[in-house]
Amino acid sequence: MNALGINRGAAGNVSARAKGGFLITPSAMAYDVMAARDVVAVDLGGRVRGVGKPSTEWRFHRAIYVARPEAGAVVHTHSVFATALACLERGIPAFHYMVAKAGGNDIRCAPYATFGTQQLADHVIRALDGRNACLLSHHGMIAIGADLDAALGLAVEVEWLAEVYFATLQIGKPANLADREMREVLQRFAEYGRGAVKGKAPQTT
Repeated sequence: MNALGINRGAAGNVSARAKGGFLITPSAMAYDVMAARDVVAVDLGGRVRGVGKPSTEWRFHRAIYVARPEAGAVVHTHSVFATALACLERGIPAFHYMVAKAGGNDIRCAPYATFGTQQLADHVIRALDGRNACLLSHHGMIAIGADLDAALGLAVEVEWLAEVYFATLQIGKPANLADREMREVLQRFAEYGRGAVKGKAPQTT
């Protein structure tokens, strides 16, 4: 996340689904010194397995894995432009067709709640209803995916969209695409790459 410019320092956190729960980055540890032994296992009841202290945001990671069985990974960052919009309590509307990459015709901004709380986790689940990404008011953003690569890739996409949306707001209020157009884009994204083997291009005839 830091190398890609969507996070700084020890902010944010990452998790991946594992048998009986998930693996999550530890609390308050810089990523460049983190080793495999530092990653913390947490079950879906919120119990830590083994030693280590999980990220303070483990509650919304757990909530996502319980509510979204298709989610294999969660990436939470404090990226600059997504966070700037979140501090204005603004989501990202359908100003660009790529907003559909997050699963709907907008990217919602969850209401504010103190970090690490169950209240924040509840807000996150509502903001992610029918979506794979959301902003967190006065906080940052979350992206989910089938695996770590997918979640990280979506986080990069969301930050790019936030940056472009932020830039357009400096000029004026952008026009939004119609709901019918976004439905068409969502359908095309659903079909895109269908049948492809991971790492290989789809076969054509």
